[in-house]
Amino acid sequence: MMGYDKQESNADRVARQVSDFYERHPYPPPVDSLERYRALWNDDRRRAEFRLFWPCEQYRDDRRILVAGCGTSQAAKYALAWPRAKVTGIDVSATSIQRTEKLKLKYQLNNLEVHQLSVERAEELGGRFEHVVCTGVLHHLPDPDEGLRALRRVLEPGGAMHLMVYAPYGRAGIYLLQDYCRRLGIGTSSKEIKDLANSLTALPPNHPLVPLLRDSPDFRQEGALADALLHPQDRAYSVPQLLDFLAASRLRLGRWFRQAPYLPQCGALESTPHQGLLARLPLDEQYAAVELFRGSMVRHSVVAYGNDGPTHHAIDFAGDAWPAYVPIRLPETIVVRERLPPGAAAVLINQNHSFTDLYLPIDAQQKMMFDAIDGKRSIREIFAQTALLEVARALFERLWRYDQVVFDTGPQ
Repeated sequence: MMGYDKQESNADRVARQVSDFYERHPYPPPVDSLERYRALWNDDRRRAEFRLFWPCEQYRDDRRILVAGCGTSQAAKYALAWPRAKVTGIDVSATSIQRTEKLKLKYQLNNLEVHQLSVERAEELGGRFEHVVCTGVLHHLPDPDEGLRALRRVLEPGGAMHLMVYAPYGRAGIYLLQDYCRRLGIGTSSKEIKDLANSLTALPPNHPLVPLLRDSPDFRQEGALADALLHPQDRAYSVPQLLDFLAASRLRLGRWFRQAPYLPQCGALESTPHQGLLARLPLDEQYAAVELFRGSMVRHSVVAYGNDGPTHHAIDFAGDAWPAYVPIRLPETIVVRERLPPGAAAVLINQNHSFTDLYLPIDAQQKMMFDAIDGKRSIREIFAQTALLEVARALFERLWRYDQVVFDTGPQ
C-alpha cells in the first residue's frame, strides 16, 4: 500500500481510515447468491417502486442508475432488479468492488459497471443519472455536505435521489458504546470485536443499546458490530438537520421512503389529544415533532429531488384530481385476517414498518375496495358510483399515508 503524506488533512485522514475500515470489515457482509432477491422482483414490483419516485411520469424501466457507496452487493441487486436499466456502482473499497464484480460475472449482469471511486468524485464518471441511490454512506464521509453536493451535480434534471442517513435518537445507545470503546482504546481486530460482543451481554437491561441488540440480528455478525460501534466516522441527522442538509445541496424532500412513521395521522398519535395541534403545524414541523414523540428512529430514508428541476406532482386528496389516480399496491403489504379488532374484516400491515402501532384496520366494504386494486384502473374506474367514490376518497388517502399504496397520477 502506498504511503500517506504526513501532512494529510484531517478530511483525508478520516477518508483513509474509513476506506481501510471497509477493507477489513466489508459491510453489509458479502453474499454469493442473489437468488432470493431475484425471486422478489417482477413487473408489478418495478412499477410500484417507480411510482414511489415518479408518480406522474410515463413509466420507464431503462433509467440510468448510480449506486453511490454500493458495498459488496447493492449495485448488483439493482442491476438484477432492473435488467433494462444501466446501473453504475461506485465504492472506495477494493474488496466491495471485487465482490460486486464476482456477482456481475455469476449473474451475467451486462447492464452493470463498477468503479473504485469515492462519492465525492462521482463527476469523474462523466455522465448524469436519473436515479441516484446513496444509502448508509453519507453519514460516514469526512464531509457529508461535499459528498451530497457531488451527487447533486450528477443528478439529471427531473431525476430522483434515494438517500438514507442515521437518525440520532434511536441510536443513543450506539453512541454511548462508541464513546465507551474509544475510551478503552478498543480496536477492530477479530479478537477485540469478539471480546466486545461478549462484554455486551453484561449490559444492564435498561441500557438504551439493549433493544437494538435484541431486535437487530445483524449485531450477531462481526462486521455489523464493528460498523455500528467501532466505525471511525459516524454522524446522525435529526429531521430539521436532514432538511437543512438537503437544502444546502439544492435538494428538497419529495417524500419519506416510508412515510407513516412521520405522520401524526398514522398510528397511536392519531387518537391522542395532540393530533389536532400537530396537524396545524407546517409539514416540516410535523415531521420533526413526530420524530421526537416516537423517540427511537435509527435512520431516515428519503426521496429527494433537485429544487431547480420539474416539480413532481404531489399526492392531493383535497382537490379534484384524485379520482383519476391509479392505485398500485406496495409489495411489502400483508393482509391479516386473524385476531382482528372489533368491526374489522382485515388489518393491513407494511412489513417494512418497525413501529407496531402502524397497522390499518379495514371493514368489509373497505376490504372490498382494497381487493379491487389491480394496478391498471383508476379510482374512478373502480368505483363509478358516486357514493362509493366518496367512501373511496377517505380510504385511499389512508392507504397512501400508511404506505399500502402508491399512485400513478399521470395522464391515462
